[in-house]
Amino acid sequence: MTEEHQSGERDQLPVDFGRSAVDYERHRPGFPEGFFDRLVQSGWAVPGTRALDLGTGTGTVALGLASRGLNVVGIDVSPDLLAVATRRAEDRRLSASFSVARAEATGQDDEQFDLVTAGQCWWWFDSDAAIREADRILAPGGRLLICSFSYLPMAGNVAGRTEDLILGHNPGWPKAGWRGVHPEQVRALDEGGFKDVESSSYTVDVAFSHEGWRGRMRTCNGVGSSLPPERIERFDAALADMLANEFPGELLIPHRIFATSGLKP
Repeated sequence: MTEEHQSGERDQLPVDFGRSAVDYERHRPGFPEGFFDRLVQSGWAVPGTRALDLGTGTGTVALGLASRGLNVVGIDVSPDLLAVATRRAEDRRLSASFSVARAEATGQDDEQFDLVTAGQCWWWFDSDAAIREADRILAPGGRLLICSFSYLPMAGNVAGRTEDLILGHNPGWPKAGWRGVHPEQVRALDEGGFKDVESSSYTVDVAFSHEGWRGRMRTCNGVGSSLPPERIERFDAALADMLANEFPGELLIPHRIFATSGLKP
C-alpha cells in the first residue's frame, strides 16, 4: 500500500509496502499459529465461514484463516504483496483469493461476509470509512476483528536499540515507541454501532537470526517502504554492526498481539 500521512511537527515520507515485498515474504513473521487456534476455540473462526481480510498484504491473516477451513477473500492496494499472497495460497492449496481494493471501498456485495478481519493495518485506513464499509459487507451478526502483532521496543532491548537507529536514518518517522495497544480501535467499533465490543492482548517471544531481524526491519514502514535504496543500505549496515557488537547470538524479540472485535447488530 502507498500512503502519505501528516505527523504533526515531523514530516513522514511516503510509504509504499510493495517495495519491501521480497523481505515481507522472507523475513516478516505472520501472526503465530496460537492466535488462530484462539480464534477457533472462541468460535470466531468456523470452517465454511465467509471471511474478508482487509489490507491483507502477503496474506498472513487470510491464509491462517483459510488453513482452518474458512473461505477467504483478501484485498490490498499493493499488487506486489498480493502476488506473494496468491502464490502462498496456491502452494498450500488453500481456499483464498486476492484482489486489489481499498478497505474503505472493497467492491464486495452487501452482507456477503460473516467475518471481516484487519491484521496489522488498521492505522493506514480512514477508520470511519472502513467501519462503514465493514458494516455494509457484514451479514447481520457478523464479526469485525481488528488485530495487530507488534514487536515491543523497550529501553535497551534489541527492538528499542533498532528503533534508535531508524530515527537516526529517518528522523521524521512518527511510529517509534509503539506498545501494540490500540484503544482507538475499541472506540471506533463503539462509535460505529458494533455491539459486544471487546479487546484482549498477550505477548509472545519470536526468535530471529541476525539476518532475519535485519530483513524484518527492512519491512518496517520507517525503513524499506519509505527510505530511498541508498539510505536503506546504510541503515542495514548500521543495524548489522549494532547486532554483532551488542546482541551476539540468536535474538528473542517480545511481540504483543492485540485484538479488538465486535458484532454487527
